[in-house]
Amino acid sequence: VQLQASGGGLVQAGGSLRLSCAASGRTLSGYRLGWFRQAPGKERKFVSAIQFSGGSTRYADSVKGRFAISKDTAKNTVFLQMNSLKPEDTAVYYCATTRIVWSEIENDRHYDNWGQGTQVTVSS
Repeated sequence: VQLQASGGGLVQAGGSLRLSCAASGRTLSGYRLGWFRQAPGKERKFVSAIQFSGGSTRYADSVKGRFAISKDTAKNTVFLQMNSLKPEDTAVYYCATTRIVWSEIENDRHYDNWGQGTQVTVSS
């Protein structure tokens, strides 16, 4: 499956963006899809994940209450709605797929298929 992330951009603190991760080549059914982010000079970190079949979700503590992950089964696409953005949310955001058990969903080592990343910049 090929993943195409989009929707990043420059936004002021307090603003919103919606990222999209469109999959092609095969259905996301049966996969878990995660969003990760990497700021300059820092490690890649888990942001959120969703079970494409079933819809269970998980969020990093740093984004709970501000970000919402969702899916459009017909479009084979996962979205990340980001509200109340903060300068510390600035990073390249990546989507990726895995079949790992849900308890390990936050570990990026278990993801084997990554999109190209989309830049999110939040100005203060």
